[in-house]
Amino acid sequence: MITQIAGYLSGVAILLSFVPYTRDIFLKKTKPERMSWLIWAILGSISFFSQFAKGAHYSLIMTGAQAVGDLFIFILAINYGIGGFLKRDTLALVGSAIGLFLWYLTKEATVALFIVIFIDATGAVLTVIKSYESPATETMSAWVLTFLGGLFACIAVGSLNPILLAFPIYICLANLAIIVAIKLGFRKRLKLQNGH
Repeated sequence: MITQIAGYLSGVAILLSFVPYTRDIFLKKTKPERMSWLIWAILGSISFFSQFAKGAHYSLIMTGAQAVGDLFIFILAINYGIGGFLKRDTLALVGSAIGLFLWYLTKEATVALFIVIFIDATGAVLTVIKSYESPATETMSAWVLTFLGGLFACIAVGSLNPILLAFPIYICLANLAIIVAIKLGFRKRLKLQNGH
């Protein structure tokens, strides 16, 4: 029962995270990093199916909600986002392509899951860098809600199964890194404004 409730809460938190993010995109406050969202949109689907193949149940709600939302934000990022052709974007895309090729070669759901996490992290690194450099172009509440979605998904797993816990734990850590980058970026900006 607790795993079921946590699973639903994870999906709700993830879906809610897209509300302030989408609002701020249309208000031209948030500028999504295009390559991050492209990577996340592709990998969200792979992660969903690899977790499904390994027997995940309620924790899949978060992964499915994340995949749908990531695709939606990527579509918006085409017109409203930034990045896509920087050297770091190209490196992340090449790393993602290598990871997908390795996943194709292994055809093993567990290996695929960890390759997906690695590739997903390349997208997260791009957003962490952008969040630190331009913290005003991100919506903090969206990342907090996504972190909570990952936390609820960890509870939804219902056991200490490292394979099923891997992606939700990664989601928590990646979003925490983005939150910290936003905070540090604002702190750096404040110091520069105060002449320190």
